[in-house]
Amino acid sequence: MNLSIVIPVYNESESLGLLHGSLQQALGDGQISWEVIYVDDGSTDTGPEILAQMAASDPEHVCVVSLRRNFGQTAAIAAGIDHSDGGIIVLMDADLQNDPKDIPMMLEQIEQGYDVVSGWRVNRKDTFFSRTLPSRIANWLISVVTGVHLHDYGCTLKAYRREVITDFRLYGEMHRFIPAYASSVGAKITEVPVTHHPRRFGKTKYGFDRTLKVFLDLVTVKFLLSYAKKPIYLFGGAGIILITISGLSLVYLAIRRLAFQISAVNSPLFQTSLMFMILGFQSILMGLIAELLVRTYHESQRKPIYTVRHILRHTHQTKRSSEG
Repeated sequence: MNLSIVIPVYNESESLGLLHGSLQQALGDGQISWEVIYVDDGSTDTGPEILAQMAASDPEHVCVVSLRRNFGQTAAIAAGIDHSDGGIIVLMDADLQNDPKDIPMMLEQIEQGYDVVSGWRVNRKDTFFSRTLPSRIANWLISVVTGVHLHDYGCTLKAYRREVITDFRLYGEMHRFIPAYASSVGAKITEVPVTHHPRRFGKTKYGFDRTLKVFLDLVTVKFLLSYAKKPIYLFGGAGIILITISGLSLVYLAIRRLAFQISAVNSPLFQTSLMFMILGFQSILMGLIAELLVRTYHESQRKPIYTVRHILRHTHQTKRSSEG
């Protein structure tokens, strides 16, 4: 089993030595071929120098990817995945709150046939009102919207088979939605309890602005998962609803005009109905344009609209014998 551990790093200099020591202790028995990709996301502390020393002292296992500036956790994770070689990819944080000792247990789940193993911080060591409660609400909302029910989307510690994590690009704060993307290509997902330690050094990088970004990204993820391949279902469906409402309103105005001699043109409902009619036709046209864009995207990149789990092909050998 070739294992790649991707760890984004941003101003975590005090944790790096302890973290790498824990990784060596958890994985250093020689039974697993592993590498760790530390992605320095524009750190301003002594982290880059410490990472350089770690790469020099343990070249067999350490790869350091240094970004030119702070691009954010999702970009750092994407960079680590792009520069990894393992068939199994594990993501984790650098703040010592994730425990490397949980990695072998997660790999056992992968060996049992799962494609994604998601960590669940059952006993979370964070403040309740500022971190845990908002996280629980977000986990519930993401589960409902995506249809992939996990207790802890925010836990970075997750293990993936490489083939289910490299078919899509990550943007914004979308790293937490990777299980939902993986599910869309047929990945088999499980969730396991993992250890969560209190933060020992520094302070959290999370704030309210990040929560807002997650919510907006959730809207994007829902669109991509449900309508990316058939956008006409969304835009066309909205257009048909608007046209139907407009048609029913115009019929009502016509009946009222004939039965009670009430002017239809002077009614605010008449202008609203016309606006809905126009918006409905525009929405259908947007759906058709989106369909053309989707076809151009898939055909220009020769991207199939399906994903293959594996191929079984049996060959038959025919033996010919000659007489005489």
